[in-house]
Amino acid sequence: MKNRFLAHEYVLEHLEAIDEFEGENPNTKYIEIFPKTIVNKVESPDVGMEFSLNPYQGCEHGCIYCYARNTHEYWGYNAGLDFEKVILYKTSAPRLLEKHFQNPNWQARTIVLSGNTDCYQPIEQKLQITRKLLEVFLKYKHPVGIITKNATITRDLDIIGPLADLNLVSVYFSLTTLDEEVRRKMEPRTASASKKLKAIEELRKRGVPVNIMIGPIIPGLNDHEIPALMEAAANAGAQSAGYTMVRLNGAIGQVFEHWVVEAFPDRADKILNQIKSAHGGKLNDSRFGNRMKGEGLMVQSIQRLFELSKAKYFSGAPHRPPLRTDLFVKTNKGQMGLF
Repeated sequence: MKNRFLAHEYVLEHLEAIDEFEGENPNTKYIEIFPKTIVNKVESPDVGMEFSLNPYQGCEHGCIYCYARNTHEYWGYNAGLDFEKVILYKTSAPRLLEKHFQNPNWQARTIVLSGNTDCYQPIEQKLQITRKLLEVFLKYKHPVGIITKNATITRDLDIIGPLADLNLVSVYFSLTTLDEEVRRKMEPRTASASKKLKAIEELRKRGVPVNIMIGPIIPGLNDHEIPALMEAAANAGAQSAGYTMVRLNGAIGQVFEHWVVEAFPDRADKILNQIKSAHGGKLNDSRFGNRMKGEGLMVQSIQRLFELSKAKYFSGAPHRPPLRTDLFVKTNKGQMGLF
């Protein structure tokens, strides 16, 4: 049987990010699915979250490095073009979240949107599932984390702002490059870096806590941008920063190898060899604790650069307490009247 990962159509470059337009992409297939539950317990010990909620499966952003590509196989699709062009959405997610909160056994713990694919990917502009989920979080005064690389998040400041006033929300903005040529090739349908930074500014002006994640760092491609990324984010108001090393698990390794040769033929070998040097000679190391950090002299150099940059640009950031769980109001009827 032919290996389905060896023949993909790869992402196209866009002069303007797809997030700047509204409506459905005629080249993308959207399929509604009907899960029985919506909140997921995160079993991996090194991802920094306990619970996640994914309103969408698959992601039209088309980020070539995305670790979530492999999860599309669970739904019967492939990790290449299918991941970008077959988007599964969960219209019932807000209702299921409310049902989850009404469970008398549930104790409030931060639930992260999304943990897998971006909750503010392009189709959110039309479906507004994430917005409706945030309305439920505010209604029940329940803590929520948001991970995105999308300027669309500012649309929901009328909900996110009140959550921030109660210390019930944190935003983690993914920022990988300031180089638009690299961005168009690496994550072609995301917002531009300037729009991401503008979104951070708007969130912070409203008092929303924002941290950035340089994720992933791809040695030989964007590792040299670490100081500039952190300076730009700090100037926009971000309060802290973290990073992950690229992890090319499963089918993503083959997808990435093909892409990097096509996108950066002059430095593809260097990029691939440096990735391998960070993972014991392989494109991926699946060991918990190592898979997103890497090891070796080059990784130590990247970590040192990150630490120096963080000390320079974020040393004065105020400490923020954990999100509150004591405000959560639970009911079996859902008639809360908390607005």
